[in-house]
Amino acid sequence: MTPRKGQAKMNAEKIPDIIIGRLPIYLRALQRMSVQGMKTTSSQELGDYVGISAAQIRKDISQFGEFGKQGTGYSIPFLTDKLREILKVNRIWDVVIVGLGDMGHALARYGGFGERGFRVVLLFDSDPAKIGQKVDNFVIEDASQLVERVRACGIKLAMIAVPAAEAQGVADRLVQAGVKAILNYAPITLMVPGVRVQYIDPVVGLQRMTYYL
Repeated sequence: MTPRKGQAKMNAEKIPDIIIGRLPIYLRALQRMSVQGMKTTSSQELGDYVGISAAQIRKDISQFGEFGKQGTGYSIPFLTDKLREILKVNRIWDVVIVGLGDMGHALARYGGFGERGFRVVLLFDSDPAKIGQKVDNFVIEDASQLVERVRACGIKLAMIAVPAAEAQGVADRLVQAGVKAILNYAPITLMVPGVRVQYIDPVVGLQRMTYYL
């Protein structure tokens, strides 16, 4: 049984962010299973793939409806489609990257965005030596034109890969341009009320691990 549209939307607004954060992990595992030719899976098998308990997986997925069957588990194609729908990656989202240092170049060249619902369409940097250079099929544009260009393209997602001292100013301009979600690689907490921000800092990850060594 699947929830009615209105019910799903109402429930989604109450779902803890930690659960939303696990859904892409489940989706990635399901896509790998599909590539291996698998058609069905159980919460236990999926849990073995991602390192999360079967009970937690069942609890997380049940927040959005009953997508499995007792005794047969989950249809991988069906659950994949449902998770893509829930995460709204059953469409392609345009993304802008600001900051074309080593990290920005790596992001711009990453080939895995398209197959998972994202398409990089604009690159910006403030360094005159980088402006006008090509990264694959893209030309790095002048960051002074960021607000106008991003607004004209209607882009809602951005990745920031600039030094910490520049990140807040970049974020402010992205918000001015209409961006609603930012993936931030700069080692600083951004102040952008009303905008969803996710942080990726490899040093924080390393520090978290050294606690256990």
